[in-house]
Amino acid sequence: MRTAREKAGAHPATAPSPGGNGATRLLARHAATLRYEVLPAALVALIKQCVLDTLGVTIGASGLAPEAKLVADYVTEMGGKPESTLLGFGGKAPAPWAAFANGSLGHMLDYDDVGAGGHVSIATVPVAFAIAEKLGRVSGRDLITAIAVGTDLHTRLNAGIHIPDWTITEGWFPTQLFGFMSGAATAGRLMGLDEGQMENALGIGFNQMSGSRQMAVGAATHMRSMQAGFSGQGAILAAELSRRGIVGTKQPLEGRYGLFKTYVRTEAPEWHGVVGGLGTLFPLLDRHGFKVWPACGYTRATNTAVLRLRDEHHLRPSDVDTITVIGGTGATKLLSEPLELKRRPQLAIDGKYSIPFTTAVAMVRGNVTLRDFTDDALRDPAVLRMADRVSYREELDAPQLWGGDSATSRPAVEIRTIDGRVLTCRPDGVPGDPRHPVPAEVLEVKFRDCVSFSARPVPAEHIDRALDMIRDLENVSNVAEIIGLLS
Repeated sequence: MRTAREKAGAHPATAPSPGGNGATRLLARHAATLRYEVLPAALVALIKQCVLDTLGVTIGASGLAPEAKLVADYVTEMGGKPESTLLGFGGKAPAPWAAFANGSLGHMLDYDDVGAGGHVSIATVPVAFAIAEKLGRVSGRDLITAIAVGTDLHTRLNAGIHIPDWTITEGWFPTQLFGFMSGAATAGRLMGLDEGQMENALGIGFNQMSGSRQMAVGAATHMRSMQAGFSGQGAILAAELSRRGIVGTKQPLEGRYGLFKTYVRTEAPEWHGVVGGLGTLFPLLDRHGFKVWPACGYTRATNTAVLRLRDEHHLRPSDVDTITVIGGTGATKLLSEPLELKRRPQLAIDGKYSIPFTTAVAMVRGNVTLRDFTDDALRDPAVLRMADRVSYREELDAPQLWGGDSATSRPAVEIRTIDGRVLTCRPDGVPGDPRHPVPAEVLEVKFRDCVSFSARPVPAEHIDRALDMIRDLENVSNVAEIIGLLS
């Protein structure tokens, strides 16, 4: 199978000049002119799943995440023109503030989709619906196209980076960092920006870039869940200012102080990954995944290994002496130490960012669900006893395995049983990744489960109707009706 880079190289018409000159303009032209009719059927199907998944996890957070109400109350108290719905709570706010609230809620459960460039959908889908509600009468095809534009730009920015584990080594959350530009492209497309206006919107989005990983270091903080809230608000601001004639930063990608040189700190981005094959190659298809467990994406490999060993060897919690997580990316270690804190998370977000805790839940429960991060579940004695048996060991020269973007190291899990067996598993993929997709029915069950936690209960018949409309999204005449059903 040809790699994304090889495919991109087959389209010289969209190749930038040496040094990347013209890359921003090429992406702006692409964002302003991409037509629904050229989208592959597989991409349309994937984007509909992204819409379903994002709406579900956002609404679920309204009833499960304590910080969700704090954000929604703040936005409501400010008032302003009622343009777009606050998901899970109802009521409307100005579109930028609705995107701020909904984008923030989208990651509060850490159950949103993952892929190249972090959590791509929460950086684009809340923006798309906020603008669609503001404009009124936006069709499903137009919504799909706008999200295709934004997600394509987002994944392409990440494709320009060849630094292994760069989000850890360089210290950025790509969801937020790229989201200012991918969200601006999404909003700008729905607003009908032309090529020049789109380029200005990308430049204005770039000027607001932020998203340091420091927000996830040290004491528990709500800030790491609000990445796409900040970028979504800024993205709509960027598109609106451009539409009104504000000129944005030029060459925000290829410039001397642009994205790659300033934030990623690379002098030689993979420019073919950024602009190769525009309109014919959509890297989202190869690099996007959905979560089947509501925790940090870096827990998926360890959950997969534990559950596989548990099932294959018919293990019970009482059979386990120790569980050792071995190697993996820098994030694997980050989510495993210090052990004392990771074994005893105090808040749901701490548990979601803890490999010892999620590993213990998987071993004890045989699954990891939303209910495993409630206050009572965080104090479950059986889970905490198992967490005390989980530790981490570094591994030198770990085998490089497929990681959705490039070669990366995946952790192994070693379980020692009380009868002396040593059982090891190093998964080469996880449920929901592009090589191991989950059926649409699994995402619909996940959606119903998430919506059941809505702060403002949603009638069952409304959920059924919303599901029908999302399945047939390309034929929906007004996507605001979907939000109305779920509000």
